[in-house]
Amino acid sequence: MTPPPLSRRGVLTGGAASLGAAFTPTAAQAAESARQDHGRPKKAVVFRDVRPFAAKEAVDLTVIDGRVSDQPAPRGAKVIDGGGRIALPSLVDAHIHPDKTTWGSDWITRKPASGIADYCAQDVEVFRTQSRPVGERAYGLMAHAVTRGTRAMRAHADVAPAYGLAGVEGVAEARERLADALDVQIVAFPQHGVVRTPGTAQLLKDAARGGLVDMVGGIDPISFDQAMDEQLDLLFDLADRYDVGVDIHLHDRDEKGTKVLRGIIERTRALSLRGKVTVSHVFCLPFLGEAELDTMAGDLADLDIALTTVAPNESLVLPITKLHEHGVRVGLGSDGVRDSWSPFGNADMLHRAHILGWVTDVRLDDELSACYTVGAHGGADVMGLDHADFRPGAPADFVLVRGECVPQVVVDMPQRDVVVHGGQVVAREGELV
Repeated sequence: MTPPPLSRRGVLTGGAASLGAAFTPTAAQAAESARQDHGRPKKAVVFRDVRPFAAKEAVDLTVIDGRVSDQPAPRGAKVIDGGGRIALPSLVDAHIHPDKTTWGSDWITRKPASGIADYCAQDVEVFRTQSRPVGERAYGLMAHAVTRGTRAMRAHADVAPAYGLAGVEGVAEARERLADALDVQIVAFPQHGVVRTPGTAQLLKDAARGGLVDMVGGIDPISFDQAMDEQLDLLFDLADRYDVGVDIHLHDRDEKGTKVLRGIIERTRALSLRGKVTVSHVFCLPFLGEAELDTMAGDLADLDIALTTVAPNESLVLPITKLHEHGVRVGLGSDGVRDSWSPFGNADMLHRAHILGWVTDVRLDDELSACYTVGAHGGADVMGLDHADFRPGAPADFVLVRGECVPQVVVDMPQRDVVVHGGQVVAREGELV
């Protein structure tokens, strides 16, 4: 099946909310901003001479207890000079595989592969030959992501008889080490299949029942696992039974993909799991005709099923504008980074926003800014996080960079001179502090 005619620029035009849109605080945000807790000293920091969203005039940004405040800074607040730099919301990696990475290790030579099973076999070989454990490799990559301005990530970690729960445990170890700098959700991901690989279903259950993960994952229930109902029934039962989310990889580009998507929609509705389900990649959506895409997007929005894309190329990137028109949450992610699947990747979400602009052939300023918005606020929406948008009560998660404007930052990808998480500087000039 070939994709319908599609303007590549139309993938993003007008598709993302403005980074610095006008704001009326919610009751919770207003309460947070006005909160007066006299029982303990407040952690207050003033970031002097910064330009939120590349504003022409620099301001002093006050942060109290990790949140942006419109109140006067308390006496004795720490002052950090921004030097007139642009302040932008930190980014969110909505789809990454840190357990597989060889980041920081010796170069590996990859072999030809003709399908998922071949890649899985090479995954096992890499896992067995790496001298550094999962936790150390994952930490190196996740720490690098922090220095590039990532505030949060959804980390998919393989579970299979070949590894047991080592991937999940290793990523959890890295998450703990970076607790003050990075928010992490962990997905137990059955890369080797749920049904076709005996023992995987029990590992998923163990991970969910033991509270080791935030979500359970799935993969191509028809084309790879060849057991759609059995896989989906198991995953949704685990989600319902153990109060975890679901995040399913769906690579099929034809009617198999849409059939699985319908199965996901039906089970989400039947079990009242609205807002707890994500589908990643969803390569079938760009190939749908306009009417069918409208219907599918409407159903996804009705059940608040989120989607993620890694912007792999112009044909497979999700039609973000159309999905946003229907109210579907869409996040952007890195996918695999220097693993057996690919030598590429760097866990730099500003670079991924740049790639999103490249593959969708954007050139206008608002289109380039929309790419940044998907990387910052889109991922936050998928992970259920507040937008780091500098409004009173918003989390003080931001980066300081040199530049003229947001579109230029997306194109030039300047160094993240300062990375702030929860109001505290966590990285400077590419290094953790």
